[in-house]
Amino acid sequence: MNLSFFYHFGRYILFLKSMLTKPEKFEIFFKRLFDEMYKIGIGSLPIIAITSLFIGAVTTVQTAYQLVSGLISKTVIGTIVSDSTMLELGPTISCLVLSGKVGAHIASEIGNMRISEQIDALDVMGINASGYLAFPKIIAGMIMIPLLNIIAITLSIYGGYLAGEWSGILTHDEFITGARSTFKGFTLFFSTVKAFTFAFIITSVSSYHGYYTKGGALEVGESSTKAVVYSSVLVLFFDYILAELML
Repeated sequence: MNLSFFYHFGRYILFLKSMLTKPEKFEIFFKRLFDEMYKIGIGSLPIIAITSLFIGAVTTVQTAYQLVSGLISKTVIGTIVSDSTMLELGPTISCLVLSGKVGAHIASEIGNMRISEQIDALDVMGINASGYLAFPKIIAGMIMIPLLNIIAITLSIYGGYLAGEWSGILTHDEFITGARSTFKGFTLFFSTVKAFTFAFIITSVSSYHGYYTKGGALEVGESSTKAVVYSSVLVLFFDYILAELML
């Protein structure tokens, strides 16, 4: 088990290194980069929007349910929704969702190219296959996923606000006062660092599993599953590591 871990970790590092050994022309790279940014960013926007709105709404309702004491101001609900969304719910939950959508798509796309020998054809033509296929996906993910995180935070807080006002749990002024009372710029910065790190993990791990797929369609499915599982576990692991280092 340990030997298998070191084998895959070493091959993963070499895979990352190989992407930079023979870079593509800027015109080709930027064309692929913008294509991947559209797929990752715009393609993931609906699921991120729906997930974030309901996370914020549920957080408001459950927080209100736990406030059994009348001595506690209802503005605390806005504080909890705002802070928990920026610290954890926005970046972590969103990236776990993206590890399933984006990660599986990347692994299956590159895996299909591997089993259909398209990657071998790129190698024969002298094209750095890992740099051509994986590198634009990784950079696009590191650009778009932090932006999706900002959207997720905004919509989650808005969802919490709507749930509070529509259900009569608290007023507009109470929610806004609570959300503003403990806001810190560092909290948003920490959330962005987490999203940036998770983006690299999701895109690089998924590209790695797709690139080294062997066999047929069944193995492509297995590679996609491994990409989602390993990405999700690493997101949770680095969630803890970053919290220990930065908080």
